Amino acid sequence: MTDIDHGATSVMLEQRLEAIPLPVSDIDRAKQFYANLGWRLDIDFAAPGGSFRIVQFTPPGSPCSIQFGTNATAAKPGCVQGLLLVVQDIEAAHDELAHRGVDIGDVYHVALGKGPEPGPAPMHLSYASFADFNDPDGNGWKLQEIRERLPGR
Repeated sequence: MTDIDHGATSVMLEQRLEAIPLPVSDIDRAKQFYANLGWRLDIDFAAPGGSFRIVQFTPPGSPCSIQFGTNATAAKPGCVQGLLLVVQDIEAAHDELAHRGVDIGDVYHVALGKGPEPGPAPMHLSYASFADFNDPDGNGWKLQEIRERLPGR
């Protein structure tokens, strides 16, 4: 948020992350992949003559979207890693993506002071269970199970 000084008081202006540019090599292939995930297609706008195209998808329940298209970003396809998709039930989300044909890794958890271990965290401890997958260009996504948020979130 941004501080605005109004004399004796300061006001924080709301700022929301709305969309993340995602570098892809083939717009139509990426569009098919994200549609297959069950994400909502918000826009597919192309300028006459093909000089510009932007596609935007939003995951179910998310206030933030992804955008890709012609000159949407100068980043190289596949370079975006660690994008988090928060889910309530890691095993159900994993199975849903696998059923949709996504090549998703096994569910694993991370215990403090230890490396990754197979399966969800004991008692489904929030923030500790994950499953990873990539889009066709290699942009990396990570499911993270959060059943109860930390205070203040």
